[in-house]
Amino acid sequence: MEKAQHSIERRIFVPQKSIFATMIDEIVTYNKAFVSSKGYEPFVTDKYPDKRLAVLSCMDTRLTELLPAALGLKNGDAKIIKNAGGLIMSPFDSAMRSLLVAVYELGVEEIMVVAHTQCGACHMSFSHFRHEMTARGITDETLDTIRQCGIDLDSWLEGFHDTEESVRNTVHIIQSHPLMPKEIIVRGFIIDSTTGELQEVVMKKIIR
Repeated sequence: MEKAQHSIERRIFVPQKSIFATMIDEIVTYNKAFVSSKGYEPFVTDKYPDKRLAVLSCMDTRLTELLPAALGLKNGDAKIIKNAGGLIMSPFDSAMRSLLVAVYELGVEEIMVVAHTQCGACHMSFSHFRHEMTARGITDETLDTIRQCGIDLDSWLEGFHDTEESVRNTVHIIQSHPLMPKEIIVRGFIIDSTTGELQEVVMKKIIR
């Protein structure tokens, strides 16, 4: 009887895994059809950006297609680097590293910092995240251990409160970085999340 019960449980368990596909499962299935139909052919290019341009922007889903369309960019034109807020947190974070790689390895000569209106990173704070983390099983002990390792979560998960100032700060970090060549052009913008209209952020010229 026990053996029969285990057999039934196995028969029930296997179909459940195959029926309830995740979004990633659906994407993998789509990808197989995409490749087999040679859907990639219009996008074939190489790793060097044709416009010698890098764009640092936000990961907001409204910009997924809007940003390149509004900037007139097609596949292969530019290096697009995205994170939450489209900003540089410190001179040696991953976004700055990517920009330096783009300049030295990929021939980038101009950099656009493009924030956007109604950004979710504006007014973001660790106090909000802490509540969400706790609700999903992250313990106070874990948070305390991270702090003891020297990570300031309040600063690390802090957003910004003024979009223009955030852009200015990011542009300044890039321009004044000790490893950034002086001839690289860096300009900051805010893109309208609905219309795609660009507004340039005016800032004083950095003298180096």
